[in-house]
Amino acid sequence: MLKVGVFGVGHLGKFHLNNWKEIPGIKLVGFFDPNNEHAKEVGDKYGLKRFMDEEKLMDACDIIDVITPTNQHFDICMQAVRKGKHVFVEKPITHTLKEGKALVSLVKEANVKFQVGHVERFNPAFLAIKEINLNPMFIEVHRLAQFNPRGTEVSVILDLMIHDIDIILSLVKSDVKSIAASGVTVLTDSPDIANVRIEFNNGCVANLTSSRISMKKMRKMRLFQKDAYIGIDFLEKKTEIIKLKQPDDTHVFSFDIDTLNGKKTIAIATPIIAAQNAIKLELEAFIDSILQNKPTIVSEIDGYLAMEVAHQILEKINSTTILA
Repeated sequence: MLKVGVFGVGHLGKFHLNNWKEIPGIKLVGFFDPNNEHAKEVGDKYGLKRFMDEEKLMDACDIIDVITPTNQHFDICMQAVRKGKHVFVEKPITHTLKEGKALVSLVKEANVKFQVGHVERFNPAFLAIKEINLNPMFIEVHRLAQFNPRGTEVSVILDLMIHDIDIILSLVKSDVKSIAASGVTVLTDSPDIANVRIEFNNGCVANLTSSRISMKKMRKMRLFQKDAYIGIDFLEKKTEIIKLKQPDDTHVFSFDIDTLNGKKTIAIATPIIAAQNAIKLELEAFIDSILQNKPTIVSEIDGYLAMEVAHQILEKINSTTILA
C-alpha cells in the first residue's frame, strides 16, 4: 500500500483527491493547505486529516502530490526529494529555470520517481496516435481559453502554451534552432495572448498561438508530415488522420485523386476515442513507474526542457511586448 500526501487542495487538488481514491493500492494519508476554506471543505467531504506541519505529512507518506501555486513547487519538491519521497508535481515544474535545474540534479542523486503533470500527454485524443510513426515537419497549434483569474500568477506561456511545448518536444526528435515570439498583456501583468514560431534543427517548424482571453475555447494541434496529416482536438477528444493509403489500411474511408504524378488514393481515419480520465491515467502511470521501477512518462527532465523553451519564449516576448 503506497501512502499519498497532497499539498494543495484547491480546484485542481480536489480532482486529484477524487482520482487517488479510485486507484487500487493507494492510501490517502492527509493534506496540507494553508487556506482554511479549502481545508474545511476537504475535511468535511473526504474526512481526510489536515496536517499543519509540512514535514510531518511528508514523513507519513511514500508519495507527495504537489498541486500548489507554481512559486511554491520548488521548496516542497526539494524537501520531499531530500526525504527520499516520490513526487508528482503539477506543471510547470518550478517557477524559475534555476530552481528547475537544481531540482533535476537532486532527483537524479536521490534516485526517486518524479513526474510532472503535463496532463495532455494522457489526453485520449493524443493517445490515439501513439501507434503512428510520427515525423512532423510542420505543426500548428491553437490553445484558447476564456479568462479565469485562477492561474494568472504566471504568463499564458507557462499557464497554457507549456502543454503544447511539452507535446511538441516529445514528438520532434531534434534540438531547437531558433524561436520568434510576440505577446500582448491585456488583463494581467504578464502576456495574456502570444504567438510563437519554433524552428528545429531537423527543419520542423511549429507555430503556436495561446490566449486566455478568448470568447471561445479551443485546444487543437495539427501535424503535417510526408504523406500524412494528423489533426488532434484535445477539447472535443477527436482525432483525424489523412494519408496516402497503404495496402494494410483497413476500415478507413478512401478516395482517389489525380496528381501530377498520377492517381493516388487518400485514406481518412477517425480512430474511436475511448472515454478516459486523463488525470487518473497520469496518476496511474506514475504509480506504475514506482511499482515497476521504470522511467516516468513525463520526467523531471521533460518538465525542465519544456520550461526552458517557455522561458526562452518569454525572453523574446519581453523584448517586444505590446502593452494594451
